[in-house]
Amino acid sequence: MENLYSWLIAAGIVLIFVIRYMIGHRKRERAAIEAAEHGKLFSDGPKAQHPHINLDSCIGCGTCVDACPEGDVLGLLNGKATIVKGHKCIGHSICAEVCPVGAITMVMAKASASSDMPALTPELETSIPNLFIAGELGGLALIKNAVNQGRDCVDLITSRLPQLREVNPAVNGHSDLLDIIIIGAGPAGISASLRATQNGIKHLTLEREAVGGTVSKYPRSKLVMTSPVEFPLYGKFNKTQLSKEELLGLWEKVMARADLNIKTGECVDAIKREDDGIFSVKTCNGTYHSHSVVMALGRAGTPRKLGVPGEELPHVLYRLIEADHYTNNNILVVGGGDSAVEAAMGLAHQPGNKVTISYRKGEFSRLKDRNTKRIEEHIKDKKLDVLFNSIPTEFRNGSVLIDVGGAVREIPNDYVWIFAGGIPPTDFLKATGIAFGAMDVSARTE
Repeated sequence: MENLYSWLIAAGIVLIFVIRYMIGHRKRERAAIEAAEHGKLFSDGPKAQHPHINLDSCIGCGTCVDACPEGDVLGLLNGKATIVKGHKCIGHSICAEVCPVGAITMVMAKASASSDMPALTPELETSIPNLFIAGELGGLALIKNAVNQGRDCVDLITSRLPQLREVNPAVNGHSDLLDIIIIGAGPAGISASLRATQNGIKHLTLEREAVGGTVSKYPRSKLVMTSPVEFPLYGKFNKTQLSKEELLGLWEKVMARADLNIKTGECVDAIKREDDGIFSVKTCNGTYHSHSVVMALGRAGTPRKLGVPGEELPHVLYRLIEADHYTNNNILVVGGGDSAVEAAMGLAHQPGNKVTISYRKGEFSRLKDRNTKRIEEHIKDKKLDVLFNSIPTEFRNGSVLIDVGGAVREIPNDYVWIFAGGIPPTDFLKATGIAFGAMDVSARTE
């Protein structure tokens, strides 16, 4: 009898766990269905590297869903892992690493989705020989990928230099001939610069703003890396979570001891490959020549403007560098993406600020999971206000007019930050002669 009671108790415990699992499973599946519906409304799917799931191998354990740092990119539908918000994927590949049955591989987007992407070889070379693209501009937004790509491009160029120097000697009228010009000093550009120094090749890095690129403009304490990475001249950095400040601090430390040749405040106007194979890179300050070029630009390009009266006023800004410089102000943040929400929360944390977010839609729909939770807490605690279904109609000195659901209201204002995305450098790349879409090796310029 005692054995029977023991078996019944054990069976009851197992049944409780099974029921809890089934309830949790159904909740996750409902959440995945809801996320998928939102994904259909706001995205055509992944634009670059993303997970491909072999449904025959997938066992529906949900490990990949839980591991994704970006939140609900993946979900469980009908007992299988499924991409539900592909537009949020930036290629961490952690899902592929943790899958216990190897059902996930990382692939690039379908051809139709990459038609607005520059054509690249597996070595990241464009349709123009010895002109490479590294980092976000090539379709991979993850900082770790950018660091690796910048390093790899320089290694390949270094291996080609003996032949390039023989075919294109400096006596061709280019006494200032460089081995490589790197355009951009963000993650890919800094990595490329460090590797060029490490390899002992003559290089120049051009950056139109400050070293750090887009990273330097992220809100304070933003998490920028989620896995270890190897930096040239430093070695492997094993920390699994890295904030903006930690990454910039690491770069400062490395660059202080490296013989780098970086010029900031110098924008590139044109790139041309001459008949002798030498590149002429024209900037706002002059023209430089090199055997090769690595373009390490971001996809965001120049900030997108709203076209609203008063947008030219000096208190209307497009990038937030240090939130703690702004206190005791009435602030408006325009936008509903991660950058806008993170900036608004950072500004709301500063003493005396009254922060309002203006978003043209009825809800936040494309936020990372951690930002969704944080902004909900901020709204609940009344740390900031959100005006959904609203559009600024005029910026003034001391106030701003906003159309909220068809009714225009005026609110006090000292500063405005607009996060409406950017205009990608597509026209600049096409003017350089770079092909887009799938790579056709036969069409490469000789």
